Amino acid sequence: MSPITRIGIIGAGNVAARHADVLSGFADVTIAGIADTDPLRAKALASRYDCPAYGGHAALLEAGGLDAVYVCVPPFAHGNPEFDALSCDLPIFVEKPLSLDLATAEAVAAELDRRGLPSAVGHHWRYLDIVERARELLAGRPVRLALGHWLDKVPPVGWWLDPGRSGGQIVEQAVHVLDLARVLVGEATMVHAVPAEDQADGQSGGQVDGQVDRATAAVLRFAGGATGLLATTSLLRHKHRVGLEVHAEGIALDLSENGLMVDGETHVQDDGQAKTRVDRAFVDAVQGREADVRAPYREALRTHRLALALARSAKERRPVMLDG
Repeated sequence: MSPITRIGIIGAGNVAARHADVLSGFADVTIAGIADTDPLRAKALASRYDCPAYGGHAALLEAGGLDAVYVCVPPFAHGNPEFDALSCDLPIFVEKPLSLDLATAEAVAAELDRRGLPSAVGHHWRYLDIVERARELLAGRPVRLALGHWLDKVPPVGWWLDPGRSGGQIVEQAVHVLDLARVLVGEATMVHAVPAEDQADGQSGGQVDGQVDRATAAVLRFAGGATGLLATTSLLRHKHRVGLEVHAEGIALDLSENGLMVDGETHVQDDGQAKTRVDRAFVDAVQGREADVRAPYREALRTHRLALALARSAKERRPVMLDG
């Protein structure tokens, strides 16, 4: 019988609850504790899995007995949880985005490299079975045009509209689309993002000062020769469209989290197991088994760097160059 892997979860929001639900379904995993700066929220989630609740990640780590840690905190809270977990020599699974800045994420990546610990980041779109189908269909046909979309509403969390806490829609949400573009198209070498402005007041997206851009359009150039567009907005009442279109010689593919449309005619439904696969791969890595970790921390850092470049371009109103 496989040994039981004891996992601690830092954060008790919706994403943490999703991971807890998946992990609790693995026979070789136990949730050993849940920490959140809101003790009531930590206790509510911990009660579902009959495990201790902690008012902060330090208390969870001090309790000991962990084999790995999930860091499921808002963008502004990244940094200390990762460094403290690594100081205990614990593998980490980190939910995106990695941080608000590049320096923090680069330092975490360097510490992971130094310690040689397993890691994974929550880019579960890489585990959609339709992505593998898309790669098969694109074999020998390089993508020449990519069109990404994240057209949605404001998420129901108080920090999201504050750019100093969320990083903005591209960093916090559309990073999934950017990661998928890297998988299917390649590395971007130039980005130029333009936020919408209200003609009356000149403020981004027609919103008050201090809010994230509510709509952005961007042009991307890829190292392999492809060109791309990304459109984002949080002005809607519901999620309207989220996904990535890619176009190559003789074929058009439109991918979402739920399915793949081929040439506007054939729909392939995803099997819905991506969120389970991403957690299973990390657990396998922690256990020292052969593991299908598709987005270890350093790989996810490249996607984070791209998202931050787009955010910087929108802020500075100019193109930003990247290493391909």
